[in-house]
Amino acid sequence: MSIPGAAVDENIIDVLRARGLVDAVTHEEIGEVEKFSYLSSLRIFPNTDSPFPLAMQLCEDPVKVYCGFDPTADSLHLGNYIALVTLRWFQLCGHQPVALVGGATGKVGDPSGKSAERPILSDETIDENLAGISRNIGQVLKPIDGADATTDPVIMNNIDWVGKLSFLDFLRKVGIFARVGTMLSKDSVKLRMDSEEGKDKLNHGLRMSFTEFTYQLLQAYDFMYLNEQHGVRIQIGGSDQWGNITAGTELARKVNGVALFGITFPLLTRSDGKKFGKSEGGAIWLAPEKLSPYQLYQYLVKIPDDDVCNFMRRLTFMDLTEIDEIEKSMAEEGYKANTAQKILGEEVTRILHGDEGVKSALAATAVAAPGKAGNAAGSLSADALEAISGDMPNVNLEKENVLGKSVVDVLVNAGLQNSKGEARRLIKNGGGYVNNAKVTSAEATVNETDLIEGRLLLLAAGKKSKMLVRVQ
Repeated sequence: MSIPGAAVDENIIDVLRARGLVDAVTHEEIGEVEKFSYLSSLRIFPNTDSPFPLAMQLCEDPVKVYCGFDPTADSLHLGNYIALVTLRWFQLCGHQPVALVGGATGKVGDPSGKSAERPILSDETIDENLAGISRNIGQVLKPIDGADATTDPVIMNNIDWVGKLSFLDFLRKVGIFARVGTMLSKDSVKLRMDSEEGKDKLNHGLRMSFTEFTYQLLQAYDFMYLNEQHGVRIQIGGSDQWGNITAGTELARKVNGVALFGITFPLLTRSDGKKFGKSEGGAIWLAPEKLSPYQLYQYLVKIPDDDVCNFMRRLTFMDLTEIDEIEKSMAEEGYKANTAQKILGEEVTRILHGDEGVKSALAATAVAAPGKAGNAAGSLSADALEAISGDMPNVNLEKENVLGKSVVDVLVNAGLQNSKGEARRLIKNGGGYVNNAKVTSAEATVNETDLIEGRLLLLAAGKKSKMLVRVQ
């Protein structure tokens, strides 16, 4: 199902709540901030008569909402993707999304969720990273065909205003309103204090630099500035950003007497406790040059049954009724395993990489499906494999590291297995493939006849981890 082409006529809070995208909402009243937390099963709440003033306001007038992205890498990853989806839902409901890239805050480093201080990046690296994540933002946030231009996404960089602020001005504008006790009570600080990495071995004091400690004030200033200069009234972020977001609502109230609002969404985790968006090979990047559409699709089709429909609600724009039907079908006799995962994979891949990305991923999956091609090199086309080589891991190996070598050695030489012992266990358990044919013996060797048109070899560990080897 494609992304809706026009804004939906629904209250944004109800939309996000129904899709499991609300963890907490701020509600400011007489100078107090109360935190409303919901259970993970947020869909139990009715979609009418919302008790929150924020929700009532959003029923009446469009607002501007922002989320910040610091340039810690040259690409966002799948864990950040949920923030882009949330911004997109605001846009589809008639509001304007503002993506803030942290040219300034990236020089400081957010301590939230970290047990040790982030490394300092050079200005050149930060600029390169900013360019990369700006492209990622554009993969999801695009103008809506036929919609009012007031919903068009905006990308801003906080270096444009923080970079002009002197240290003394910052102390006078922000520091004077900050209370150390309140700052120490934020989870980003408390968790560091309680962690072993955060304690000084000599005096057991807090190991957090002044630079990191003031990060929450910089983010607070961003929120206040965006409200003053651009009319932004809402900030969204992951649940670990609650302290930083409320620092901004508190600052704006103290300085300008205005009520700003914050909404957090749950961090993505699987039902088995593993972090979503990570694989054995590292982060699941959004940039196609760092992770191909094929690799993204393959990661998603491995999602456990217990998680797949939950992730459909959070990570796609599919109709909830359709997702409910898929979930119901999974418990019925005759359901074909992995059907839901394939739908999830196609939907997310399409959002990030378009229809061409989906075609590429499915083509690579079809060509490189172990166990379906009978035997050996003659059943595979080198041209077809080369056409999709950008969509699967590949490596160049010299002939002497392939021909006459055991499959065990080649699996290790290609980097598909970490050790010979691991490769032997893979083959023993029936998970080793050469050119889509199962390897039945750890003593099997790779010969000239195994090469596809004399130059390629397709390896697989299990049914979903493939490696194309170019033999030189």
